[in-house]
Amino acid sequence: MSETSRNPSEYMKVSFPQPHPGVTRELLARHPEIRGLIGHNPWTFVAIVGLVGIQTAVAALLSLNHSPWWLYLVAAYTIGAIADHGLWVMIHEATHNLVFAKRRPNQIAGLMANLPLLVPGHFSFQRYHLRHHAYQGEYDHDADLACFLEAKIVGNETLKKALWLLFFPIFQGLRPLHIQPRAFLDSRVLTNWVTEAVYMILLVWLAGPASLAYLALSLFFSIGLHPVGARWIQEHYTLSPDQETYSYYGPANIVAFNVGYHNEHHDFPSVPWNRLPRITKIAHEHYGSLQSHRSWTWLLLKFLFDSRYSLFSRVIRESGRGQARLEPADLAPPAAV
Repeated sequence: MSETSRNPSEYMKVSFPQPHPGVTRELLARHPEIRGLIGHNPWTFVAIVGLVGIQTAVAALLSLNHSPWWLYLVAAYTIGAIADHGLWVMIHEATHNLVFAKRRPNQIAGLMANLPLLVPGHFSFQRYHLRHHAYQGEYDHDADLACFLEAKIVGNETLKKALWLLFFPIFQGLRPLHIQPRAFLDSRVLTNWVTEAVYMILLVWLAGPASLAYLALSLFFSIGLHPVGARWIQEHYTLSPDQETYSYYGPANIVAFNVGYHNEHHDFPSVPWNRLPRITKIAHEHYGSLQSHRSWTWLLLKFLFDSRYSLFSRVIRESGRGQARLEPADLAPPAAV
């Protein structure tokens, strides 16, 4: 299927399974040293503490100083968006148990990273993100896919795509509605809600309610209409079914904790963020042959103004064809309880 022949109002349907499990086996056979990169990075927790501290401090300072509304916008777009984006990456690391060797400390790390984001999303993200890895491209199981109605309404018009990105946190929160089976509440999710409520109550008590305005703006910019928000476009939006996962190798990886190395992450989800570039160097013959992005800003503009891009610019496959099937030796040991 070529870029010009595909229907922009339909997902790109393929009959072959997702590519990453096969790539994993092939690269481990060719480069067994990659297995040595699997592990944990406890220093990620230091980054979490620092980012939470920055967001809390900026929110408090803006509120206590009775700053003008435009300063909230500027601070949220320049500082808050980047800090919150980094915290989403930290939640992602905790989701894959890449911070500590045991599961419980990773859960605590994820809950802490979630605090300034206001939306209690750590455990919900964990549930649906791991399903995304296991069932990539399966409409009924992959919450990374826009639902049909969402894609139909947004279409390929620039204004609608811009509004979709601006309010992306809301759309993302509704994605599980088309996922089977539906499971929203459990003890972990309730714990997430309680910790968020306690954080917000304490912040309002100490700094005033205006502090939440900065954090809310930071949240919407971090995964919306902002260059770092283009990361969600970069990962799996495509104009051709020949490649459904893309990496970004630009300088923003420095402040985004290498989250742009998305092909590498899908091939080796048990490698922490700081070691992902080493996979690229080791297996340069593979990753160098794939299409990639060099600028999130350029990609954001291209997505908005190129009518070929819509929410349908995704690869989907029948149920059972996206499942990741790896031999036990190909996977890192699960984190201990």
